Amino acid sequence: MGERGLLTPALAGIVASLVGFASTFALVLAGLRAVGADPAQAASGLLALCVLMGVVAIGLALRTRMPVAIAWSTPGAALLVSTGDVPGGYPAALGAFAVTGALIALCGLWRPLARWIARIPVPLAGAMLAGVVLPLCVAPVRAVVELPWQAAPVVAVWLALTLVARRWAVPGAMAATVAAIAVAGDLPGALDDPWPQATLTAPALDAGALVGLALPLFVVTMASQNVPGMAVMASFGYRPPLRPLLVSTGAATAAGAPFGAHAINLAAITAALIAGPEAGPDRERRWVAALSGGIAYLALGLAAGVATAVVAAAPPLLIEAAAGLALLATFGAALGGALAAGEHREAATITFVVSASGIAVAGIGAPFWGLAAGLGFLGVQRLGAARPARAGRGPAGAVEGTRTTEP
Repeated sequence: MGERGLLTPALAGIVASLVGFASTFALVLAGLRAVGADPAQAASGLLALCVLMGVVAIGLALRTRMPVAIAWSTPGAALLVSTGDVPGGYPAALGAFAVTGALIALCGLWRPLARWIARIPVPLAGAMLAGVVLPLCVAPVRAVVELPWQAAPVVAVWLALTLVARRWAVPGAMAATVAAIAVAGDLPGALDDPWPQATLTAPALDAGALVGLALPLFVVTMASQNVPGMAVMASFGYRPPLRPLLVSTGAATAAGAPFGAHAINLAAITAALIAGPEAGPDRERRWVAALSGGIAYLALGLAAGVATAVVAAAPPLLIEAAAGLALLATFGAALGGALAAGEHREAATITFVVSASGIAVAGIGAPFWGLAAGLGFLGVQRLGAARPARAGRGPAGAVEGTRTTEP
């Protein structure tokens, strides 16, 4: 059973990495371009993400002997798109990436910080994420109207595969996007130099970028990737130690920031492919899926140059449409969770509306203000609810209309 017993998890890990890469590489590149990266810097960022994800995945698989799936922060990439230009330009964005990595590592080293993040109401974190990805989720609708001959086939492929092979719906839509670009005749010239190169850019620290980008990126990465990633693993009976997971992914993010890596974290979506039955019936061998997935990401890093050329050759709206299709499930889950709890519904609605508004105040983007507005409303709401309770108590602490008795 030896070789055959290892083949199934190894293939599952490769499939998980291919699905994860093909589904959202365009979103990652669009996010890096939105915060000021040129094509070479964006390709460098994608290369750095793949290499570091591969290294971390291999290291954790060998250390824990558990199927720990590593990915880039897909919600974080969507946040970059919605944030756009940051104060201080691309170097300041890289500084924000580095601080995000430091905060993730600090969560593993210092428990109080992790507890503070855990105290952010889940509906508000979900509402912020839903507001961040909403503009991208409406892009497919706009693209079908404005670019019907290119976008309509992409949406049709996504819809057909959603009905018959859901896992391959987004990769299939991305393949259809590449085909649409090739038919338009824009692709061959873009592939003259397909090999990516690591481009080092010195990060800079800017207060506006740290508040407006680093903090929201940290929150969405923790709340939308690391916490669900641990939950998925726990659902299959795996409980790896949290400290090495957070420290390694945080340190890798900080190390990769000068090369354009925005955030590395636990996988939430593809984690089930690696930790679940699809990785084989033997639970003790599923860690091989994490190992093979890491090796696959090292190989996929070589495709960063080609991927960047494809994105650069396409109409921006078409790339946004492909990214929006990849985020529809994320949007639905985030919005559903945000509005499910009645006691947080109004605060979550405020967070969602402000986060989706696209405003920037004092150089700080809408996601931060959305979370701040939701938390502020929740605080005022709780303060207002506490006053009638205090007013209804007599001087001795009894409820008005009752009589206290001495013991």
